[in-house]
Amino acid sequence: MTTSTLSIVFPGQGSQSMGMLADIATQFGEVKQTFTEASDVLGYDLWQLAQQGPAEELDKTVHTQPALLAASYAIWRILTTRKSLQPAMLAGHSLGEYTALVCANALSFQDAIKLVAARGQYMQEAVAAGTGAMAAIIGLDETKVATLCEQAINSSEEVLSPANFNSIGQIVVAGHKAAVERAISMAKEQGAKLAVMIPVSVPSHCQLMQPAALRLEELLATMTLKTPEIPVINNVDVKFYQSIDSIRDGLIRQLYKPVRWVEIIQYFIQAGVTHIIECGPGKVLTGLNKRIDKNLQLMTTSDFAGLENVLKSE
Repeated sequence: MTTSTLSIVFPGQGSQSMGMLADIATQFGEVKQTFTEASDVLGYDLWQLAQQGPAEELDKTVHTQPALLAASYAIWRILTTRKSLQPAMLAGHSLGEYTALVCANALSFQDAIKLVAARGQYMQEAVAAGTGAMAAIIGLDETKVATLCEQAINSSEEVLSPANFNSIGQIVVAGHKAAVERAISMAKEQGAKLAVMIPVSVPSHCQLMQPAALRLEELLATMTLKTPEIPVINNVDVKFYQSIDSIRDGLIRQLYKPVRWVEIIQYFIQAGVTHIIECGPGKVLTGLNKRIDKNLQLMTTSDFAGLENVLKSE
């Protein structure tokens, strides 16, 4: 791995699990240290929640977001203090973009924890419980899914749109629950390999998140941001953040615009990236990246063995 061929990516919601990083924490002090710093900001014991649950509390958006940010940033600290890692660029999936900005020194960890905890709360409060939903559709292309969303809407009041372009042929849609349910039936009729509801409490990356975006905009205006020291490519435009204003704008629009993950990875490849490290819990992004291009050299850091493998790599 050379500087020009390595990129690092950070996971978003869905990568959390009870007991995450437990084996790494026994070997590296950075894990507990990072979670303690986050807990001081939040006013509750984030490490205890991540380790002992209850799971339904950890899975609440308001808790999941700071827990994943802290976990991914802890692993970044372990990697960068023990290895001369100089990635050409960084990216994060949805929430993971905040981690990327922290690691690029564009945003302080403490401010990021405040931001993502608030972001989770704003998202949760933007839509009444049981009103919104998300579904994964596998086996239909982008055009078919976009058309499907239009056809599944019954009235001008309903919202349904592609939310995550995760990998080739894997697209997540979000919107009103009734419209999502209709889209699932229609996708199956149109030959989708799989169309299934995702167990989430918030319909992310669709117009239902506009109220959350307005609240996030107010909070972001109070935060100190800097130009990233490592290039960070954003979810919304698949472009590098060039200025402080562009970061604020990108993070606000990210709430109600789709995550263009396929294009981000394709951009990496066009820029000469051959190796991608997933920095954080789980292996979700590695699975997606493999389906986008099987020639990529992919590494994970979600357990001690994977982390050690990265630390020992050339």
